[in-house]
Amino acid sequence: MKKYKMLIFDMDGTILYTLEDLKNTTNYALSEHGFPERTLEEGRQFVGNGIHKLIERAVPAGTSDADIEAVFTTFEIYYKDHCMDTTRPYDGINDLLTKLRAQGYMTAVVSNKVDFAVQDKSTGWGTGHAVMSAQQFLEEGKVYVLAGDMPLLKKEDIAALGDAVENGAACAMLTAAAENPQGYGRVIRSADGSVQAIVEQRDCSSEQAAVKEINASVYCFEVQALLSALPRLKNNNNQKEYYLTDAVAILNGDDKRVAAVTVPMADCMGVNDRVQLAAAEKEMRRRINENLMRGGVTMIDPERTYIEAGVTIGEDTVIYPGCTLQGNTCIGARCTILPNCRMKDAAVGDETTVESSVLIECTVGSGTTVGPNAYLRPKAHVGDHCRIGDFVEIKNANIGNGTKVSHLTYVGDADLGERINLGCGVVFSNYDGKRKHRSTVEDDAFIGCNVNLVSPVRVEKGAYIAAGSTITKDVPAGALSIARSRQGNLEGWVAARKAEGKL
Repeated sequence: MKKYKMLIFDMDGTILYTLEDLKNTTNYALSEHGFPERTLEEGRQFVGNGIHKLIERAVPAGTSDADIEAVFTTFEIYYKDHCMDTTRPYDGINDLLTKLRAQGYMTAVVSNKVDFAVQDKSTGWGTGHAVMSAQQFLEEGKVYVLAGDMPLLKKEDIAALGDAVENGAACAMLTAAAENPQGYGRVIRSADGSVQAIVEQRDCSSEQAAVKEINASVYCFEVQALLSALPRLKNNNNQKEYYLTDAVAILNGDDKRVAAVTVPMADCMGVNDRVQLAAAEKEMRRRINENLMRGGVTMIDPERTYIEAGVTIGEDTVIYPGCTLQGNTCIGARCTILPNCRMKDAAVGDETTVESSVLIECTVGSGTTVGPNAYLRPKAHVGDHCRIGDFVEIKNANIGNGTKVSHLTYVGDADLGERINLGCGVVFSNYDGKRKHRSTVEDDAFIGCNVNLVSPVRVEKGAYIAAGSTITKDVPAGALSIARSRQGNLEGWVAARKAEGKL
């Protein structure tokens, strides 16, 4: 049973040994500008938080901002040609990644080796001007331009744009058919169906405003075609902005092909307020639930079932309405998750039933029943074929296979073995007001109803504890422990008190 689907690695210093090339490039840039070189160990201290920060740390204290930028520029130019002189994977990395993929894990790399640009609003406004601000990073090949408020874009949509450019289009754009196109730029096509222009809402004629095909503001450009169009963008429109959309008409005028990839409106749904956020959330929930159902999960009422993207569920598991499954929750096959359960970062084995309970950062084995109204808190680990009854709370505790924890019971900071029976109302008194203490109950023990175990205590294998006992000392194996006051009965006491008028 896997709790995680993807493993993400840092690149520098984790996957790849890059320190030597970084040090050599840093020293080249420093020497080119008359600064002293640095040792490998100094370089080791400087790396982290990006290349610019590396240069800031490598130059002598008090170096001007202009000189830092000059060194940085030299570093960038040299590193492009020398970043792989000595760089290599660490020993064993390739084998590790191969094994992880063979086990069904997805793998990814995250790195802070990125370039970014900031749009200077004092020199212009609009999407076209934003792209102009980053054009120094554009060289050859293709470049994608995406809006930042569209969380429902699919990777397939992006891939389709790239394919269109690979097949000769100067630009490929996403479009969608909108029932209400208000606020969107309209896609204007020529008689042969090709994209002729995009007209923003404020600049539309009445005829153009009636067009229902909208621009999704997601593009892929052939870089040289884009660079040729950017200098020709004008801001002579109602908003006095440089529209990237005008690049479509410019490229058409250059006899360059502009391709359109039409996608469902939901894929390009923007989020600009809480109403749109709720709509996007609903669509994402629909997608997640649909994918799970097509993978063999049964949902009694998908519209009333909330499941986050990181959740995995095995085949033939049934999810009832009102359940909320969050984080990296992993549920096995052939389980039954009854109404009103909440799980976050929980792992549940196969053929387990959970009813109206909360499971947070815990694990539950196979063939176990939980609830109703149980609460499994962080670091609760329940084994196979266990019974966790109603209104049971478990925290930072291990419950062995076949153990039964009956209703109205609290197990905190404890290790329970196998085949144990805890009666109703058992409480592990684990906190003395300053510190938490841990107790142990060994295999085959029997704990009667309404027992308090004042931690730390050990109940050894096969021991019995009488109902109503308060246990403060260890219980030997096979012993019966009774820790309660002896009962005394006063015959006729009630009648006598009544006769005296005291009852």
